[in-house]
Amino acid sequence: MIGLVLVALSLGLSNFGASVGIGVGLVDARTRLQVGLIFGIFETGMPILGLVLGRSLASTLGHAAHWMGAALLIATGGYAVIQAVRGPADDKDADLTTPRSQQTGRLLITGLALSIDNLAVGFALGTFHVNLAVAAVVIGAVSVAMALLGLELGRRIGSRVGDRGELIGGVVLIAVGAAVASGAI
Repeated sequence: MIGLVLVALSLGLSNFGASVGIGVGLVDARTRLQVGLIFGIFETGMPILGLVLGRSLASTLGHAAHWMGAALLIATGGYAVIQAVRGPADDKDADLTTPRSQQTGRLLITGLALSIDNLAVGFALGTFHVNLAVAAVVIGAVSVAMALLGLELGRRIGSRVGDRGELIGGVVLIAVGAAVASGAI
């Protein structure tokens, strides 16, 4: 069980980092809930999907998934940086006035990018004979908790940086993507 919690914590580190980046911008309670749910669902679902898909597909995607996830995070962060540079600097409610469907779409892409390498983790969990339901609950709970902690830390940082929140958030997502690519998380 300790091993499972450590795996869940290591998987949740990327969610924590991305959530800090998201939390730097202005986010409301509904967005916080969305981040927690989307990140939790992806972090829980991908290992299960990896188990279901089987050894050959999970191991094949495992090598490419690392790079695909990193590229998606860097692209999402780059998009946020471009939007921050293009947008008016005095619009403090930019994140709150973004259409809800656009916010949800970005969160889904980020959630996928953060969890895509967990397909291979699903196969590994199967080889260790870990109960799938227990693994899903532990990984999901840790993921949601780390995402919410990251959002709170990001909110506190964002209140200090003011108008540059989206720019800093994009840079943080790029840094998380680079860390994923380098194998640091």
